[in-house]
Amino acid sequence: MNVAVIGGGAAGFFTAINIKDNYPLAKVSIFEKTKKVLTKVKVSGGGRCNVTNGSSSISELHKAYPRGGKKFKKILEVFNTSDTIDWFEKRNVPLYIQDDNRVFPKSNNSQTIIDCLLNEVENLNIKVYFSYRVQKIEIVKTQLQLIFENEISSKNFDKVIVATGGTPKIEGFQWLKDLGHKIESPVPSLFTFNNPKNELGNLMGLVAENTCVSIQGTKLKASGPLLITHWGFSGPAVLKTSSFGARILKEKNYLFNVQINWINENNDEIIAEQIMEIIKLHKNKKISNIKPFNFPERLWNYLIQKANFPLEKKWGELGKKGIYKLTSVLSNDIYQIKGKTTFKEEFVTCGGVSLEDINLKTMESKKCQNLYFAGEIVDIDAITGGYNFQAAWSTGFIAGKLK
Repeated sequence: MNVAVIGGGAAGFFTAINIKDNYPLAKVSIFEKTKKVLTKVKVSGGGRCNVTNGSSSISELHKAYPRGGKKFKKILEVFNTSDTIDWFEKRNVPLYIQDDNRVFPKSNNSQTIIDCLLNEVENLNIKVYFSYRVQKIEIVKTQLQLIFENEISSKNFDKVIVATGGTPKIEGFQWLKDLGHKIESPVPSLFTFNNPKNELGNLMGLVAENTCVSIQGTKLKASGPLLITHWGFSGPAVLKTSSFGARILKEKNYLFNVQINWINENNDEIIAEQIMEIIKLHKNKKISNIKPFNFPERLWNYLIQKANFPLEKKWGELGKKGIYKLTSVLSNDIYQIKGKTTFKEEFVTCGGVSLEDINLKTMESKKCQNLYFAGEIVDIDAITGGYNFQAAWSTGFIAGKLK
């Protein structure tokens, strides 16, 4: 059996390895359109590679996938996060689970994951071709013919797995549309928010640990740490919001107001009571000297000044109006967003080949026999936290059965 895997990313490598494990006599080739492989693995998790998520609850895991989550449950029942951890650790790559449930190699170096995958491919005699961009797939009797760009050549295969990852341009899916597949329009996901006024630019690098981020005029809302950057806002709360709101924010042309609840408490009365408790205990102390809610000092001073209080003002001098103003800034701080920022190879695209056209028990196309899909090319995507890699491992494992 002669098998082609299109795409040299996580899903492509994992699929190829599983094919060879299942069919040792098969000839398996990986075709990568660029001169590098596993680029997202390299940059993931700040260069540490967030391999998967530490949760083993399928009912919880599927909620992390804004698109395809319910159907992905069936895929996770075949190969889940525990299976991923076992797979790497059996290949001498020990992993650990952080408090936030993200899973990393104990080396804290993505190269460890890359080396593991490269070693498996080499040991299994899987050939990797660089700078081979597939332009078209044609059906030739019982085989599939890959036609490469620039007329490098064409090759026939018994089975083909498409694992090319996401692309933000609909034109990138034309060769799959030509085979009759429905394509859910691709739009960026997992991006950060640009604040053109750069109101918090001097606070870049600071993290507010327990925030709630919401988008005015929508139901979009997410909790978690918020990172202040030199261009605006990032961190899990923002990335989660951008993931669930990928299509909504695209329609808004990335022009909207973001509301930040700095302490993730929706009840203003509770916040006011907490402030009054501080006043009772520290009425003669400066507001800037007592930092409630575990704020970094510079962020707390910024919020005090945003509420129009001098840093020297004492807690006992706030009064009812002052308590109201401070409560408002803490629970409903509004910033104008114009545009987004994505991180080169680390971007994620929502959309892709519709799940309607894929048999999820096998990952085989319903439109073209012997053609399979794995990874981000499929209309399944997730929030940050190792979930997108898990989708690559799970779909790759199933596609690798070639059933």
